[in-house]
Amino acid sequence: MKLCVSEESQRLERLLEDALAREARLWKAPVLENDLIQGTDICLIQHQEVILWLSEMNTAFQFCQETYALAVCVLNRLLATVKAQSKYLKCIAITTLILAAKINEEDEVIASVKDLLAQSGCSFSTAEIHRMERIILDKLQWDLYTSTPIDFIHIFHSLLLTSHPHLLLLPDAQKRPCFQAELWTRQVQHCMACHQLWQCKGSTLALAIITLELEALTPDWFSVFIELLNKAQIESSEFIKCKEMVDEYLSSLEAPLPANAVYIFNSACVTKYQPLGLEPTQVARWRPKGQPRGKRNGHRPGSHGEREVDEYYDGFRCLYDGIASEGECYGDSRNVGVEVSPCPPLQPHVS
Repeated sequence: MKLCVSEESQRLERLLEDALAREARLWKAPVLENDLIQGTDICLIQHQEVILWLSEMNTAFQFCQETYALAVCVLNRLLATVKAQSKYLKCIAITTLILAAKINEEDEVIASVKDLLAQSGCSFSTAEIHRMERIILDKLQWDLYTSTPIDFIHIFHSLLLTSHPHLLLLPDAQKRPCFQAELWTRQVQHCMACHQLWQCKGSTLALAIITLELEALTPDWFSVFIELLNKAQIESSEFIKCKEMVDEYLSSLEAPLPANAVYIFNSACVTKYQPLGLEPTQVARWRPKGQPRGKRNGHRPGSHGEREVDEYYDGFRCLYDGIASEGECYGDSRNVGVEVSPCPPLQPHVS
């Protein structure tokens, strides 16, 4: 049994290496300049709208989620390569979806181009789509299959279940089958429409989404995360930036508070404030060595981790917190001067 698990783990690691190699060779993201994609007249809103429209068309055509992700990746690669005009954006988008379907879908699933255009409500002709296909294939050297964030979601998910099967025994994991793989895929689809996350590679985006879930699911998340981070060969600074943006973006998608929400004063969060004329200071919040700072929860990594992981985490946490004071990184409780507001924080009251 252990031999089978080892062989499966090795197979998954080879898949990850191949996916990372394809990503390093083909991944390319559009560059923004004055709220426009560089070299084009396509603005952020137009790009976001066409990405959301692609998701709707992918569902209408009954294509798999991998097809949608590949279409978005091909679209972004093309926009980063050629100077496209906004009037052709929708034609380019529907063509990338058709090309992605030819790669990922079974032949019997794909309708004719004429039927797909009729179903989408587009006014393009079949000849225009075929001409756009040739243009895209020529500009991208006929090499369309890059690794997508959803590909990495599947690989990371399989690695977790192979190397850490105990995660399935957690109470929250039992309530949600497949260890949230379906949820992670939906979150990836949302994130792919966010222009702030364009510059995040698919592997980094996928790992950020999974790490946020691990933080909420188990106090031993950090050792699991470090293992995936090392296997994915992702720079820690790059990952931290992506994770914070993903956390902020996904939180913004959550249901807003009702209009009649009641706020209560939270005295525990009052910041120490000095009289007028002196610089305001805030007492540094001391945390035991090894305890992380998470936006959504306060789990700490497993206390039984190896010393090497603890030392790695100390430096990693300094980078994550953005702490300028070296003393605070090691538990020093000296005051750190920051600007604070005299208005105390308010929190919504949950009835």
